[in-house]
Amino acid sequence: MSNIHGIIGYTITPFGANGEGLDLPALGRSIDRLIAGGVHAIAPLGSTGEGAYLSDAEWDQVAEFSIKHVAKRVPTVVSVSDLTTAKAVRRARFAEAHGADVVMVLPASYWKLTEAEILAHYRAIGDSIGVPIMLYNNPATSGTDMSVELILRIVNGVENVTMVKESTGDIQRMHKLQLLGEGRVPFYNGCNPLALEAFAAGAKGWCTAAPNLIAQLNLDLYEATLAGDLGKARELFYRQLPLLDFILKGGLPATIKAGLRLTDLEIGDPRLPVFPLSEAGRNQLQAILKSLS
Repeated sequence: MSNIHGIIGYTITPFGANGEGLDLPALGRSIDRLIAGGVHAIAPLGSTGEGAYLSDAEWDQVAEFSIKHVAKRVPTVVSVSDLTTAKAVRRARFAEAHGADVVMVLPASYWKLTEAEILAHYRAIGDSIGVPIMLYNNPATSGTDMSVELILRIVNGVENVTMVKESTGDIQRMHKLQLLGEGRVPFYNGCNPLALEAFAAGAKGWCTAAPNLIAQLNLDLYEATLAGDLGKARELFYRQLPLLDFILKGGLPATIKAGLRLTDLEIGDPRLPVFPLSEAGRNQLQAILKSLS
């Protein structure tokens, strides 16, 4: 699916009281809001969606519901990452069977993985499914930092690894990927404060939770960069940067769920051990959102 582009919106996973149970109707409302806001793709079960904190049965419910609810209105990019290759393969097959357009794979592991182990992990997942894979590099959450050279080895060695999400916060990784990949590998920004620089470096899209709160500003930034209007893009980026920084520093599930609650969408709190945003944090977030309205 080479047409994955633009603003890729990450969904939350709504829980009931005390973090127990799933509130799928609330998830549906949040997906509808993202699509109505104009995002170009929906990405469930990533960091914002607290995929790591779900049981297998809950993960299956959220994946199936999300794909069905999106209903091909936009592409779905489902995060299937898990600690073991077997579990990641199971999730990838499940997502494909229920209609996911792309699966995203972050090589998460308790033990430090060698390059050969990482390549084998991607190859096993790639051999098990037919849909494209978005390779996800985020050492801050996975503990695994893949060099550009390793990423290109994986892209060249696993046929359906066809796109890369880069979240190290190092813009030079994107420039190097563009250079060494000879412009053949679509890459996507996963670091909010780098959005402007990433688009300037050739990023095909921006994977972000921010559209839950400021979809139009995100879309306007993307459109300005497409049009080559650097002045407008710069103004739009720095206008939304305080919120982008706040989301990153405050933690995605806590800040996005607090922000949705402030915009009258009740989706519960994050699941422990993640705390909900503090009262001071909520007040700061409300002030930032008010300044952007």
